[in-house]
Amino acid sequence: MYIGGFQKNSLIDFPGNIACVVFTKGCNFTCPYCHNPDLAAAPDRGGSSGLNSPGQEDILAFLEKRKGMVEGVVITGGEPTLQGDLIDFIQTVRLMGYKVKLDTNGTAPGILDTLFDQGLVDYLAMDIKTDRDHYPMVMKNPGLLDRVMESIALIMEKAPAYEFRTTCARPFVTSGIMENIGKMIRGAAFYVLQPCSRNVDILDPDFALVDDHFPDNDEMKALQAAVLPFVENTRIR
Repeated sequence: MYIGGFQKNSLIDFPGNIACVVFTKGCNFTCPYCHNPDLAAAPDRGGSSGLNSPGQEDILAFLEKRKGMVEGVVITGGEPTLQGDLIDFIQTVRLMGYKVKLDTNGTAPGILDTLFDQGLVDYLAMDIKTDRDHYPMVMKNPGLLDRVMESIALIMEKAPAYEFRTTCARPFVTSGIMENIGKMIRGAAFYVLQPCSRNVDILDPDFALVDDHFPDNDEMKALQAAVLPFVENTRIR
């Protein structure tokens, strides 16, 4: 896999588990508020984004030494399902005795289906960027929209545990859009809203200069209220 970063310990990324986090490189979305702009870029051919990023074998060696101390592995990005050897990597990690959480934007339902059928993931987190009408604003290939919708249905049917989550930033999220999202994921087990931060490096620095892009606490509560009729377990993180 093309590794863009590695975090050895996390208490917050994998619910209920002490985990390490593998960041893959490359994404097929262009969200201007993306908090990992270096990871969104296309991967280089060396398998990492720099001298500070370990390779896949280094990560596996770390996991071998940390058995009994680390419980799970989070694979995030970028978009991990762009990695051609993702399933092989997860199989190796599972054989070592680790639980796996995968973060995805939902553009590869076929890969998700394989992971579910083979019992290779314990937790799935999918980002819902906006409603169906506005998705082309963040996609490099708007033709992937049907795959996103397919992944939503697949996750709700087959994932052993999951959450949908949305980074809230205008114009991609408004109360009206949030109501539409609620209808898209009606009856979901868990939905998380997180306010977009402007205090980190983002893919489009100019996006951070516009105050109206960033909802305040009261606006976040209004967004939550718009989706609660459809997903009862909706929280602001």
